[in-house]
Amino acid sequence: MAYRSKVALVYLLGFALDLLNMFVASIAYPDIAQQLHASVTELAWITNAYMLGLTLIIPLSVWLAARVGERRLILASLLLFAIGSALVAQAGSIESLIGWRLLQGLGGGLLLPVGQALAYREFPPTQRAHFTGVVLLVALMVPALSPAAGGLIVQALSWRWIFYLNLPVTLLAFGLGLFWLKADQPSSERPTLDARGLLLAATALSLLLIAVSMLSETDTRILGLFVLVLSVLTLCIYLRDGWRKPNAILDLQLIKNPSLRLAMLIYLCVPGVFTGTHMIAVLYLHILGLGAAQIGALMLPWAVGSGVAIMLGKRVFNRLGPKPLLSAGMLLQCLGIVLLMRIEQPASTPLIIAYALMGLGGSLCSVTAQTLAFVGITPEKMGHSSALWNINRQLGFCLGAALLSSLLGALGGEGFRYCFLAAALLTLLPMVSVLRFDSTTVLALLAPNPLKEKSI
Repeated sequence: MAYRSKVALVYLLGFALDLLNMFVASIAYPDIAQQLHASVTELAWITNAYMLGLTLIIPLSVWLAARVGERRLILASLLLFAIGSALVAQAGSIESLIGWRLLQGLGGGLLLPVGQALAYREFPPTQRAHFTGVVLLVALMVPALSPAAGGLIVQALSWRWIFYLNLPVTLLAFGLGLFWLKADQPSSERPTLDARGLLLAATALSLLLIAVSMLSETDTRILGLFVLVLSVLTLCIYLRDGWRKPNAILDLQLIKNPSLRLAMLIYLCVPGVFTGTHMIAVLYLHILGLGAAQIGALMLPWAVGSGVAIMLGKRVFNRLGPKPLLSAGMLLQCLGIVLLMRIEQPASTPLIIAYALMGLGGSLCSVTAQTLAFVGITPEKMGHSSALWNINRQLGFCLGAALLSSLLGALGGEGFRYCFLAAALLTLLPMVSVLRFDSTTVLALLAPNPLKEKSI
């Protein structure tokens, strides 16, 4: 097996673990609430604490990778994730469970950007679309299959086994990384830690995630708006402080890269908006009379549409470039949301078509955006760009759900159509930027050079 394939497999195992822990925990909420006497707000923080740890540690990952080495950091993050999983499984109270979920998130937050940077660095630009397709197939399969598998585990064993079963996969990834990953090269450089930048970035991200949680609840919405304003002010101070600072915790100058900037905007407005759209759709379809099993089954046509989009994106990105794929993806997801908005009775065929269109359009944008984000990044900047990308990815999922749920809360039970309309418009928001994007540089990078490429 080629070395790049070994690196990719270690990263993909870690990526699958992260997705599993984001999507499967909610299945265990009823059992956790019963055993640990948890309220609805406390249950929400089972996911929020994981997301908080995941997001907060990402800015520090670049400095840690330079300080201790990427291989050591990946192995350490897997051990931290395994320890966190075991402690979550043994938690005796909801407070301790939330705390150990935060520790779990810290492990995942170190693994994702460092592993992604290491993997993408091994693939030349012309092969990154193929690798991105593989990454997104994992991103498709885990959310589609993990809720059903998690439900069976909870019924047959206990909610604790959802977290215990992380251990063999984590240890497998650790063993493969230990034997497969090349030793870190010794470096005489000892980068200094941008402590002020780290504090500002962590504060801004923490306040933003707390605000997102508060905005989703009617009782705390006003306070959530105040915290949101405070987070934006802190973010502005961080950007002003770190924009041109040498050895900044994150290289913010990378945002000037048109490809990375457009890809980040796409991820906020398309996959991020779908997260909120699906959440609103679950509530809407429940009112129309659909059961939980019927609503859950709608993710199957979404998964089929996503699979088609991922295979298509892998095959044609190098030939067509990003503009036609992104434009088509936004239009397809928008069309799916509009069709969902017009459904007034629980008719299966229109719902299947709507979800298939959203899966096709959303994943066409996802696979194109992730390839576009890294296609022109030099190897030495891959760590910083991966950190920025993963922060943006996590925030996209949080903000899409918070925005649409807050809008529904403000409009009341009759506001579903307005929420769907807002989601459709947000999906199309990057269209002007896509149409103005100059693909010349990207297409030049994608031109095959057989003398430089090796087979996978």
